[in-house]
Amino acid sequence: MTTQQRIPVWVKALDPLSQFGLVHALRQRPEIALISDAELTALMAQQDQRTAPPVVALVAVDALDAGAVQVLRAATQRGCRRTVLIGSTIDDDALMTAVELGVSGVLRRTEATADRIVHLLQAAAAGDGSLPPDLLGRLLGQVSRMQRHVLAPRGLSHTGLSDRETQVLRLVADGKDTQEIARELSYSERTVKNVLHDVTSRLQLKNRSHAVAYALREGLI
Repeated sequence: MTTQQRIPVWVKALDPLSQFGLVHALRQRPEIALISDAELTALMAQQDQRTAPPVVALVAVDALDAGAVQVLRAATQRGCRRTVLIGSTIDDDALMTAVELGVSGVLRRTEATADRIVHLLQAAAAGDGSLPPDLLGRLLGQVSRMQRHVLAPRGLSHTGLSDRETQVLRLVADGKDTQEIARELSYSERTVKNVLHDVTSRLQLKNRSHAVAYALREGLI
């Protein structure tokens, strides 16, 4: 395996022993290129990151408490495009929080062998998610209950977009202007503009094109 094919990994554990153990285990692996804090900062400062392989954050915690959530958010803010989480305790609330924070791979600490960690890092680098089967079942159950009892009565879906917002974005993606969308959906033009304004403001997007690109990338439409 060449250097270019190695996965850049930034390791962050909340206790020194776990940090040392993970770094020691992964340093021996030819698939992994460990990235220090300084190297991560320098890498993110490069002008064009699109051609660089995505940096995967490997975060180890005991429980997904406020400190762990802060580390996960910091990983994203520092430029890590993928995250794998190792946790001692992963309850339903923690699992949903991890997914909401963009974690793509989850592994229990008791199952965290070097081979399994590397497998999750490879999956994350390739853009794939990986959850233990029982955790995946619990997550799907949570999403189903949320959709049924919380979102559906409010006209929302698990994507966070209402049916009306989804319809409008789909028509924008088809190249239709405000007048055409209003005519097709039997809305006023003001309503269409308000829908687009609400979506872009809530998701912190720049304009309708950015909103469509975001929705397509996230699989919302």
